[in-house]
Amino acid sequence: MRGVTTTIYLLGLVSGLLVAMIWREIGPSSRDLAQYRAVRDFARETFVREVDDEELLDHALHGMLAELDPYSRYYDAEESRELERETRGRFKGIGVIFRMPVTAGQVLYPLAGSPAAIAGVQVGDTFVEVEGRPVAEMSEEEFRAVLREPEGSALEARLRGLDGEEREAVITPDSIVDPSVRHTRILDAARGVGYLAITSFSHETHREFERAVEFLQGRGARALILDLRHNFGGVLESAVMIAGRFIQDGIIVSTEGRGDPVVYRALPDDAWYAGIPMVVLVDENTASASEVLAGALQDHRVAVLVGGPTYGKGMVQTIRSFERFNTRAKVTSSYYYSPTRRNFERSSDPGRDYGILPDVEILLEPEERSLVHTRLSSYSPGPEAIPHIEAWEQEEGLTLVSPQPEDPQLAVALGLLLGDRPEANRIER
Repeated sequence: MRGVTTTIYLLGLVSGLLVAMIWREIGPSSRDLAQYRAVRDFARETFVREVDDEELLDHALHGMLAELDPYSRYYDAEESRELERETRGRFKGIGVIFRMPVTAGQVLYPLAGSPAAIAGVQVGDTFVEVEGRPVAEMSEEEFRAVLREPEGSALEARLRGLDGEEREAVITPDSIVDPSVRHTRILDAARGVGYLAITSFSHETHREFERAVEFLQGRGARALILDLRHNFGGVLESAVMIAGRFIQDGIIVSTEGRGDPVVYRALPDDAWYAGIPMVVLVDENTASASEVLAGALQDHRVAVLVGGPTYGKGMVQTIRSFERFNTRAKVTSSYYYSPTRRNFERSSDPGRDYGILPDVEILLEPEERSLVHTRLSSYSPGPEAIPHIEAWEQEEGLTLVSPQPEDPQLAVALGLLLGDRPEANRIER
């Protein structure tokens, strides 16, 4: 079996010229093309099961980039669609978060700007019928399948509101913003401390962030806890734009590689939130673009970092689309450098196993960390839904949104903004 695995794995060593120009720019006499065909034919004729040329080519493309470093990668058509969702921050659907159990058909809240919200679906509505079928007679799989109609195909639904009144709605599935800013809330109303988490960076994140901050300020927030834990990064430009809301002048981040350096600078007119007291939560899963944001805020001394050392992914990937094949490739092209010229990449220093050290280090127990990460990954009502959910909870004596788990890192962050001395909570490495 090991020999068979090695045979397939050899396909990943085919050079970049072979893969990028396999049909157009390499002539039939090319040694690269001949070598690829020889190994491909051997694998196709010898492997323990039948494999076709398309599968072997796919293995070769994946393996070629995977061998470069841990971050470079080839995406086939299906993986490219998922990557587009992550970077664009959008997916197709109707945009409803249901209260458990889903088979009850009751809406906890619709996502902001979603087809459901546009069609008038409200917090607490219950789907009574969909496409003429009673929801009560469907399994969860059947119900979800009916809702997953192709884009452009309208769904006819009968809804029952919290007031008991029934009404008709026509919902057309479409592109929806997948929220990356979550769990927005006021932690301490008396002191005006707000909280929000950024779970990833898409092209939509900076706009989501601004709406969330505006909501918090409308509820009296004068200080902010920004949670970047369990955030593996994403679109650099969104992280840079958010940093620029707090930094009035100077470098936010620079990228340097084989091409000319690129320097991202703060602009005074963009620093809408400059001067807001802020604590940023980070941990071992804070990586890439989230490290760029945390590092810029720390270097410019506009925020205190609390939590654990960050992951240490300081390499920039360039993504190229191959429209003819509906695929993409991502290749490391440069390094990130913070405003003080820190390189976050852990592999750049053999003696380092982290990216950024927090100003106040508080480490969670494994069980605490698991609960915190699970909550951060979960959906939460956006600013437009929160007042309606609060009213529903108060009227019926319910707890509709799961409570915050035990979180010593968040407790220390809140304490700092309330005047606690950070030295009292420091854990030395």
